[in-house]
Amino acid sequence: MPIGLLEMDLYLPQCTTRKEKRVILNGLKTKMRKRFNVSVAEIDSQGLWQRATLMIVVASADTQGANSLLSHVVTFVERERGVHILDYRLSFL
Repeated sequence: MPIGLLEMDLYLPQCTTRKEKRVILNGLKTKMRKRFNVSVAEIDSQGLWQRATLMIVVASADTQGANSLLSHVVTFVERERGVHILDYRLSFL
């Protein structure tokens, strides 16, 4: 059973406080969990107001299915207002 990992570096231009960042990220993480049934955690840049690094993880029956699902997650985040993807990396275990 392959495990897909998606690490995303995000820029949140409208955030001026940690509270604003938390509100935006919590909403984004909840939407991803409900829509795609993935695990999501902020893994870096916790002290920066306008930056975040998220790790999204999914277990799948095959690598192709995990890749497809994580590609849909990237497209979903690209369409979110107030969130810009600076970089992302896909890997599989």
